[in-house]
Amino acid sequence: MVPLIGIGQTFKAREIFLTQAWVFLFCGFGFLAIGAEILVRGASKLARAWGVSPLAIGLTIVAFGTSAPELLVNAQAIMVGKDDIALGNIIGSNILNVLFILGICAVILPLKVVPKLVKLDVPVMIFASGLMYVFCLDLKISRVEGLIFLSLILLYVYYSFVLGKTEPKVVIEEYDQEFGGDIKTLRKPLLMMIHGLMIVAGLGLLSFGAKWLVESGVVIARAWGMSEMVIGVTIIAVGTSLPEMATSISATLKGERDIAIGNVVGSNIYNILLVGGVLGIIPARGFLISPSALVFDIPFMCVVALMCYPVFRSQNRISRWEGTFMFMTYIGYMIFLIQKG
Repeated sequence: MVPLIGIGQTFKAREIFLTQAWVFLFCGFGFLAIGAEILVRGASKLARAWGVSPLAIGLTIVAFGTSAPELLVNAQAIMVGKDDIALGNIIGSNILNVLFILGICAVILPLKVVPKLVKLDVPVMIFASGLMYVFCLDLKISRVEGLIFLSLILLYVYYSFVLGKTEPKVVIEEYDQEFGGDIKTLRKPLLMMIHGLMIVAGLGLLSFGAKWLVESGVVIARAWGMSEMVIGVTIIAVGTSLPEMATSISATLKGERDIAIGNVVGSNIYNILLVGGVLGIIPARGFLISPSALVFDIPFMCVVALMCYPVFRSQNRISRWEGTFMFMTYIGYMIFLIQKG
């Protein structure tokens, strides 16, 4: 028979261990958010110093930078055999980006949709989501499928540059205001060195944040009796989407509504094609898919992506009531997941 004092000590030790996991989880959130911001700002200024246009910076560096937390967190997860966390993170981030972030932004200020989003970005997001579902039918994303994803993201970036040259003047002005700057000033050796150090520091913080987020997420999932998939879709997805949230809400408050929407849609495309592609080629076994994800989570992500087309095309704007509907749908989705978990 186990002495009562032993039971008390064990329970207390478990409480302390779980408390530490929550501390590391929130520290991981902070490192990811700060690291992504520092990385994006440093890389944007350095690219501008090299003569890259503000629009090109917004379409590539910023889109990649805000997806960097998902990439590093998922790479960390898959290397320790936690494929469900990685899959849940991709699905959860894409759903949160559309329903929660765009919903909140539209409630703050109705969002105007530029034609390029309806012609290129949203169809690509829908296609990428559907392709992911097809690739997952055999319960894994193989290295060949990962390479297909990576080839498609390169093609998407190329066409973004081509179509970017025909963007309306107001869109170009928004990107210039956010990511522009005097090239002569930015080329000063001290500033270039500072921006280079910002990139290194950002990557370092992202690396620490990813490791802490995955490890603490696993501990919390086990303590709550929830699956790693549900933790990935909920807590970890929220943490890795903080950069998109901050960028889009900040852009909305500044009246830069094209950046707010473009950041979310672009990030969703990067999450599937870039992050999913990298995860497919890391392990020789491929990126393993949970059978339960094919029943609801991945199809729901596809439905959310598909929903964007009629919403975005309707009067080329996202109204406040549409934003409210999107936000409430996300809340309902989260309640469903927690009850299911």
